[in-house]
Amino acid sequence: MLQLLKPLAIGALILVGAPVMAQETTTDVETDVGSTSDLSMGTEVTDAAAVGTPYIREAFGDWALRCLVAEEGTVDPCQLYQLLNDEDGNSVAEISMFPLPSGSLATAGATIVVPLETLLTEQLQISVDGSPTRQYPFTFCNRAGCVARVGFTVEDISQFKRGNAATLRLVPAASPENQVVLNISLSGFTAGYAASAQ
Repeated sequence: MLQLLKPLAIGALILVGAPVMAQETTTDVETDVGSTSDLSMGTEVTDAAAVGTPYIREAFGDWALRCLVAEEGTVDPCQLYQLLNDEDGNSVAEISMFPLPSGSLATAGATIVVPLETLLTEQLQISVDGSPTRQYPFTFCNRAGCVARVGFTVEDISQFKRGNAATLRLVPAASPENQVVLNISLSGFTAGYAASAQ
């Protein structure tokens, strides 16, 4: 026990001596109060996010207008976004929609991201309020998931605006017999789409 107390006593002596040393050094600083050449005046901290950082500009029902911070002097690009959950509340997929310039074959586009374990040959299927199902191929996969780049016609967008709910169907590669059907809420879609077009 005595062996353990010796190092503690030495440490205590060092700590007791420390304030005396600090006191002596501060008196030197106090005598040189008139010199400000070595003082930092600080710099202003801005809250500006880095270019490319996503943020939610506004919410519309179950949709959000998600934007990316652009370089100063340019408009932040925005898309209408919804995270899609399964019946247990797990995040499974996401959809981002954006209007296209007039004169295009499609009036709007969408990027849909699903998990990497999706059976790509079964493609992606979307239906609005039980209307005929449309099928879309996957474009590529990366670490974030597998991506389908989808085009919607004027009639497709009108269905989204009039509809109550849409469904997105995908098939897991590990169990192709068990398809996954996700609900796409259309609550707030009309207002959100209008905002994304501005």
